[in-house]
Amino acid sequence: MSARPPLPPFTHESAVEKVRLAEDGWNSRSPQKVALAYTEDSRWRNRAEFITGRDEIVQFLTRKWARELDYRLIKELWAFDGHRIAVRFAYEWHDDSGHWYRSYGNENWEFDDAGLMRVRHASINDVPIVESDRKYHWPLGRRPDDHPGLSDLGL
Repeated sequence: MSARPPLPPFTHESAVEKVRLAEDGWNSRSPQKVALAYTEDSRWRNRAEFITGRDEIVQFLTRKWARELDYRLIKELWAFDGHRIAVRFAYEWHDDSGHWYRSYGNENWEFDDAGLMRVRHASINDVPIVESDRKYHWPLGRRPDDHPGLSDLGL
């Protein structure tokens, strides 16, 4: 596997770029594409689920995006050091009954020298919202560059 820039050790600028690239990948809602950002043996804790390796990542994300419809995500850098980045995020989605949610969380990431994520720990809480409280209205896919981030939205 080739390198996935930006590479560690991270600077503030390269950490911000890495976070945005991760956000863009997840907003693609393509499990196979997203999985390529992780090492072959990447280890995850996502809520109470433990995932190991790209195959399990693809299976997990396939289930996730079949359940979390019209998924839109914003990530923001919280802290960084060397090969590690911490982010906070919020995403909006609805279930197949049309009930909307905003899911808030924090992630801790660790990268290998090639810039692939080898460890991901995610803590996430779901908050029911009414559709009129949604803040993410861009077309599905990448968040536009001029769309406010989490801090700008007061999240």
